[in-house]
Amino acid sequence: MGQTGQVDSTDIAPPEQNPLRKSAGAFAPLQIPLFRDRWIASTVSSVGTWMQDTAGTWLMTVLTTSPLLIALMQTAASLPVLFLGLLAGATADIYERRRLLIFWQCWMLGSVAILAVLTFFGVVSPVMLLLLTFMLNIGSAMNNPAWQAIVPELVPREDIPSAVTLNAASNNIARAVGPALGGLMIAAFMSPHKGAGWVFALNSASFAGVIWILWRWKRTPLFKSALPAERMAGSVRSGLRYLRYAPSLQGPLIRAFTFTFFVSAVWSLLALVAKQDLHHGAMGYGILNGSLGVGAVMGATSLARIRRHIDADKLLAITSVYYVVTLLLLAFVHVPAVAILTLLGAGFAWTTTMSTLNVSVQLSVPGWVYARALGTYLMTFQGGMALGSVVWGVIAQRSSTKAALICSAVGMALSIPFMSRIHILKGELPDLTPYKWKRPLPTLATMPDPDDGPVRISIDYRIPLENYAVFSRVIHSLEAVRLRGGAVRWGIYRDAADPEHLNETFVMESWLDYLRSRERMTAADHLIREQVYALHRGDGTPTVSHQIWAREVAEHAEGSAS
Repeated sequence: MGQTGQVDSTDIAPPEQNPLRKSAGAFAPLQIPLFRDRWIASTVSSVGTWMQDTAGTWLMTVLTTSPLLIALMQTAASLPVLFLGLLAGATADIYERRRLLIFWQCWMLGSVAILAVLTFFGVVSPVMLLLLTFMLNIGSAMNNPAWQAIVPELVPREDIPSAVTLNAASNNIARAVGPALGGLMIAAFMSPHKGAGWVFALNSASFAGVIWILWRWKRTPLFKSALPAERMAGSVRSGLRYLRYAPSLQGPLIRAFTFTFFVSAVWSLLALVAKQDLHHGAMGYGILNGSLGVGAVMGATSLARIRRHIDADKLLAITSVYYVVTLLLLAFVHVPAVAILTLLGAGFAWTTTMSTLNVSVQLSVPGWVYARALGTYLMTFQGGMALGSVVWGVIAQRSSTKAALICSAVGMALSIPFMSRIHILKGELPDLTPYKWKRPLPTLATMPDPDDGPVRISIDYRIPLENYAVFSRVIHSLEAVRLRGGAVRWGIYRDAADPEHLNETFVMESWLDYLRSRERMTAADHLIREQVYALHRGDGTPTVSHQIWAREVAEHAEGSAS
């Protein structure tokens, strides 16, 4: 460990590990029975969700003529994730995911059932519709991080990109079928209330299949800590700390928020485009919404082939440019055939973008923080949708739908040069599998209690002057490892009297947090640590000391202890 000479920091990433090119095939995950059953049940449930989305939005256009209230339907769907995404991820990383999923599926079933009953009796109001849509999406917000986090438990790591794309295909198959079915059901009844009520009732029933699959699932977690579970507040803090020191995770979040903020104009204003500009009813709106879904399915089935030839950055640039064109066409060209063709391409671009960003998040984080990262991603994604829907809704109400679409197109065009500087899935990916510690816990005179702290860990290195330049570069790579793992402070100091003596110090909030940081170390993190240790020249490995905060005690207690 200590006498192998200089190590170049570029060796941190393992050779050739790009899962976007190594996947066994676009449909390989469907050969796994559990994933296939989950996928089918999810698709059926998503059909019901998209039927409800169309029926709910159209019912709002019947209950009110306010563009703002209509646009707020999208906000009601997105806002819960904005507030609950990280909390949902923390919950999914702490508690047993199968039970959580069953609970929140039951919550959504109940919320939609109440809405169906109120709609059948004709007593639903715009505020009530918004409130129950909000309640439904609280369940969705709390469900989704755990739902996505179980994917690595169902398929091999190399098939994660295909599994993510298939999940997107599931949602978009539903988007292709659901809106048209929702619009057809509303049109089939003389009363919009009765048609919407039946849509809500069917959606409520669609959750039952997912609950049944989850009930039968015998789960085997990939990562199971031997330590006590984190408390909720601590789990949220550690998730935010990881995000702060993980640039590979920050890039997808920034791009997801920016993209969805501008593209939300399509989703939130499409009902108004159908009704006011194209002069079509619920069925026409359903067809337009379904066109997005058909295009998205086309994108999902061909995305694996496209990724082999075009890297992620170029894909995202192309889809952003296409959405600028889409927004302008919806604003200026009021021909149904043109709108349908344009929305087919928009659906293709949507799946391409969101699947790429989702995969980049899933491949950028280790198992212990997986659901929190996905929760943060969903929070960012839906935050852009919610905020954008309000902005474009206000512009549409005070000016016109056309003005709102033009503003969003101009904003997206201006954002493209800035977003192109944030790279996604660039280069080789680190090995994030947990590193199995081979050495025992530190030998201490008195083993601290789990809550004792703060804890300062001090490591002394002896670095020859000729190795100092390499050491200074590699040790600062280790800084991010310490901070992501739970350290609240880190520093590297050089002895002024002995320049070859360097001391690394980092502080943990408690002894339990320090033990967790050891457990959380990945293979890539360990490789960085080994590079640092390899530059040490001294007797054995670097000296490590563990210091617990010395609390003040009463004199009689000190005397009795002695």
